[in-house]
Amino acid sequence: MYIADIPTYTKDKKLSHVSILLRHSYRENGKNKTRTIANLTHEDPEVVAMLRWALQNKEKVKGMQNFENDLVRHINSKSIASVYLIYELLKRTGIEKALGKSFEAKLAMYQIIARIIQRGSRLSAVRLAENYAICEVLGIKEKFTEDDLYKNLKWLTKNQSKIESKYFKLRYKDKCPDLFLYDVTSSYLEGTHNRLGRYGYNRDKKKGKLQVVAGLLCDVEGYPVSVKLFEGNTLDYKTVSEEINQLTDEFGCQKITLVGDRGMIKGKQIEELDKVGFFYITAITKSQIDKMLNEDTLAMSFFDEKLHEVKSENIRYIMKRNPVRAKEIQNNRESKKQAINTLCTKKNIYLSAHPRSKPETAIKEVNQKIKSLKIESWLKARIEGRELIIDFNEKKFQEESLLDGCYVIKSNLTDEISKETIHARYKDLAFVEQAFRCCKTELLEFRPWFVQLEDSTRGHALIVMLSYIIIKLLKEYWKEIDNTVNEGLDILSKLCLQEVTLQNKIIYYEIVEPSATEKKFLKAANVKLPKGVPFLNTKVRSRKKLKRKA
Repeated sequence: MYIADIPTYTKDKKLSHVSILLRHSYRENGKNKTRTIANLTHEDPEVVAMLRWALQNKEKVKGMQNFENDLVRHINSKSIASVYLIYELLKRTGIEKALGKSFEAKLAMYQIIARIIQRGSRLSAVRLAENYAICEVLGIKEKFTEDDLYKNLKWLTKNQSKIESKYFKLRYKDKCPDLFLYDVTSSYLEGTHNRLGRYGYNRDKKKGKLQVVAGLLCDVEGYPVSVKLFEGNTLDYKTVSEEINQLTDEFGCQKITLVGDRGMIKGKQIEELDKVGFFYITAITKSQIDKMLNEDTLAMSFFDEKLHEVKSENIRYIMKRNPVRAKEIQNNRESKKQAINTLCTKKNIYLSAHPRSKPETAIKEVNQKIKSLKIESWLKARIEGRELIIDFNEKKFQEESLLDGCYVIKSNLTDEISKETIHARYKDLAFVEQAFRCCKTELLEFRPWFVQLEDSTRGHALIVMLSYIIIKLLKEYWKEIDNTVNEGLDILSKLCLQEVTLQNKIIYYEIVEPSATEKKFLKAANVKLPKGVPFLNTKVRSRKKLKRKA
């Protein structure tokens, strides 16, 4: 007798279900025949596993009157709940289908789960298999090391276009969204060997660090659909062309609106958008506002807490003053002014106490501080005798403060779209900013970049983007629970598998009953744990050993 697992497939060759049958083989009239004795498909997995073991180990079972209590044991093993939750969401979002069913696709999902549970290098991701049932949940039977994960990053880069296009079609079916949000950021690098690393405008305020530039394309809900990396000295507006090409050629979008921050969508980019029939929503810079004020296209009276619109050459300009932001800017200037006054007072006390000290040295330091704070247009320092004097230019100060909190949104959308809607969609760029915060620092940590090659760097960025989709979904599921996503995953990580062993040999893994708190998180995400998972004994190891000091 033996137990047979009989798979059944649908017409499109997808696995429908697996039947578990107890069968007996025999010979009759010189022919091999099979008889089904029982259908075990719906039996308790533990009973089936023990019966399977007994049939495969008949010699060990012979002579036993019964199984003693010490033959079957339950041992606490790997963490399961957080891993299974993330895997269910990978299936639910369509990411699993977008990646495919190959070994490389499973390794990519392994990296996504590892990135969400524990940030770090590929080496740390491999070590995670010792304590988390990632291989068991994903069904990874092949052995691998961190080298395979690095190769997997290259596979992701090679197939990124296909993966993003397939995910896009799975998410939106046949209906393309009518609006996309696009923004860029920079992420600094430790070291000097990354192939994309260049010196450029560093948003992380890390002087002397190489960086990469990342562009993120999101839908109106803030879910990303594409991520692209550029060399670290790439200007923001020069990244837009690639996004337009992807939207038209790969995603097949028509008549959509692209929302980009000020300075992102300029003359050349507007021409490209017009050429493919796209609309845009962006904002204009302060110098552009000044120019329009001088030309009397705009007037200061238009800037109010209520929206005001002006149309010029078929372009719509929607303006507003944000009093909260205006107050923040004013307070910031006052604090800078106070910092210079304090520094001057400190220097004057020193000059008074040290007759041989040079006022020229002191004023040089003060002027450097004024320049670094970018307030030299209305604040200057001079020497009078041995004392430093601060000159405050009230007129220049008022001129610079004139547009505090003022902004102008620019769009070529038709009048059918209200100015309130255009304003709201521009404000939705905050979704992309939230994504960048999460990807760079909060949860997923773009940096530190543990890669150097271009393909590996791009693959890492794609892993982070796909991970963010899961994080954002979890935030929505758990918004009514007074815990962060990290706290929720930490709580679920405490729910572990039980090794069911027979004569010290693992036959399968059993999942224990979740606690009330664990059930709360699982229920909010509409995920139900199975009763058990198979024992695969996958060989996962790291080639590099941790160096320990004696």
